[in-house]
Amino acid sequence: MRITILALLLLFLSCSEQPQSEVEEWEAQAENITIIRDDFGVPHIYGKTDADAVFGLLYAQCEDDFNRVEQNYIWATGRLAEVEGEDALYSDLRAKLFMTEEEAKANYEKSPEWLKELCNAFADGINYYLHTHPEVKPKLLTRFEPWMPMYFSEGSIGGDIERISTRKIKSFYESGMELPEMEALQLKKEEEMAEPQGSNGIAISGDLTESGNAMLLINPHTSFYFRGEVHVVSEEGLNAYGAVTWGQFFVYQGFNEKTGWMHTSTYTDVMDEFKETIVKNDGKLFYQYGEELRPVDSSKVTLKYKDGESIKEKTFPMYRTHHGPITHQVGDQWTASAMMWEPVKALEQSYIRTKQDDYDGFREMMDIRTNSSNNTVYADAEGNIAYFHGNFVPKRDTIFDYTQPVDGSNPTTDWQGLHTVDENILVLNPANGWIQNCNSTPFTSALEFSPKREDYPKYMSRDQENFRGIHAVKLLTGSRGYTLDSLIEMAHDPYLPAFEALIPGLVRAYDANPTPELEEAIEALRNWDYTTSKDSIAMTLAHYYGTLCYSKAERPEGMYSMQWVAYWGDEWDNQKKINFLKETLDRLETDFGTWKMPWGEVNRYQRLNGDIRQAFDDAKPSIPIGFASGRWGALAAYGARYDNNTKKIYGTRGNSFVAVVEFGDKVKAKTMLAGGQSGDPESPHFNDQAQRYADMEFKDAAYYKADVLKRAKVAYSPGEDH
Repeated sequence: MRITILALLLLFLSCSEQPQSEVEEWEAQAENITIIRDDFGVPHIYGKTDADAVFGLLYAQCEDDFNRVEQNYIWATGRLAEVEGEDALYSDLRAKLFMTEEEAKANYEKSPEWLKELCNAFADGINYYLHTHPEVKPKLLTRFEPWMPMYFSEGSIGGDIERISTRKIKSFYESGMELPEMEALQLKKEEEMAEPQGSNGIAISGDLTESGNAMLLINPHTSFYFRGEVHVVSEEGLNAYGAVTWGQFFVYQGFNEKTGWMHTSTYTDVMDEFKETIVKNDGKLFYQYGEELRPVDSSKVTLKYKDGESIKEKTFPMYRTHHGPITHQVGDQWTASAMMWEPVKALEQSYIRTKQDDYDGFREMMDIRTNSSNNTVYADAEGNIAYFHGNFVPKRDTIFDYTQPVDGSNPTTDWQGLHTVDENILVLNPANGWIQNCNSTPFTSALEFSPKREDYPKYMSRDQENFRGIHAVKLLTGSRGYTLDSLIEMAHDPYLPAFEALIPGLVRAYDANPTPELEEAIEALRNWDYTTSKDSIAMTLAHYYGTLCYSKAERPEGMYSMQWVAYWGDEWDNQKKINFLKETLDRLETDFGTWKMPWGEVNRYQRLNGDIRQAFDDAKPSIPIGFASGRWGALAAYGARYDNNTKKIYGTRGNSFVAVVEFGDKVKAKTMLAGGQSGDPESPHFNDQAQRYADMEFKDAAYYKADVLKRAKVAYSPGEDH
């Protein structure tokens, strides 16, 4: 009997020394986390450690929109075709060309321990959500792994990789050809016609504010519902509020108590193409590099794709040189695409950014130099405002034109390391008291205190203005006494400078040869003040006329978008202007029965379901919107990338998450989301901000714990019912 008891005791002791099961570990970590949802459903996540906070953050994101969390990783890891079919194979191949799963795992393994802990918490938070919500059926990813964030490290989900053409990849890897010229021209036109991407960042010094504190406008223009609003706090110094792209474990655009950061898409040249000279020797591929032949890194990848109800496979070769993966062909030469690809450092920088408490720390963080696809507009509690134009900028020999593919066989075309942050375009505390960037030239970012074009290599930035930049400079010049509310008002100013360039020429064309049937429409445009509003008929006419110009008018070589508009408004043939106006009126008559359509009757907001590509239906309820496309210079951009065969225009991108922040003894902020926090149509927070969005009615951000508790609607730990 004693032997049996002893055996049982030994068995018990051995079992107690075994590690807890995965679920028990999740449950134990969840006890360290509290999620408080406020009156708009914004999650305020509190954890003991940063890893706890990340666990809770991903759990909360999955509660709000698991569909988008999963979709982002299906896309990023190169498995989109398994869900969407064969057409997505080349998106998947693009992902694999830049990083295979094995390489992602290797990057995770070489990460510093603190970053590994966050990556582990990322995976654990999502997997615990799936464990506690068996009713949620993933499209593909039933388990998330800690190496997955390596694909999603540079801030915005796509970053630079989205600029690599999948159509060119398909043409090369499917048929060994250059993209046919007509298809290349069509691709270029589609890009020019698409609703503009981009963002507005504005920093204002305390000299120009009513309170004497610095302020920051955080105004990204993304596809709607692309980011959720979050607040994430730990006892290890994390206290960041802002926008997080679904599936990220760091606040991408936002603020903490002392610093704020806003990213705008950059015109810095951070990607180059190298034409390789390929040689075949004994059945193996080599490429010329100076006097040597180097072996082409050749491998194969088998990708799965959905075909009806079955899954099929297709195997592709993959080729790389030291410049990067071979992504397409230029003429008869294989061409490699080079871009920043240091996922560990990029992920470190993205997270470290959120914990800086002064300019010196923020500036030191920028020395990591992996924030490649963005500029950064900055403000802080010490009163500093700053602008970093780009962050990852390769050094190049300026005798070569890197706007075109360069000769990869010539070693002097190679990147020669990176420019330091001090060598990059940088603005700090300009005497005019403000900084703006609206994806426009940095050389007008701060009036006469802007950087000077001649001080930098040409590849540092395209010196191209846009109508949003012109609009911002006009509003900021000479203004002072800013409050959070007046900054919101400025960010929604209705003036549209593009139409001041386009419409007077149309009116003059009519005056030169009056046509009676056009008189009423011309008078509406003649008397218009080039501002957008829900009630404006002239706004509707101008939008459809301008869109028709973009679609069909000639575009002189050597000009860019803003110059085309000026050309169509001034130098373009008068009869063509009149013909386009007639076509515009005919389109409106056909679609709506009259051309006299107030803009708000045409330009609508509608959210019917939680799909990533929204459904639209003219017969179902929608909200009138007075905003306009950023193409016309609207700071509060509102535009459409698709219409689902509707007559009316339904917004799909533009103002999405917006924040105005004031730094002082205590940080204050107001925010807004398009629609709402949740992607679930059954949630009260699916569309609870939609009318506020249309009315420019921001909500106060609850940053301090006492304010969060005052507005708390529910508090729980991950895994608990609520």
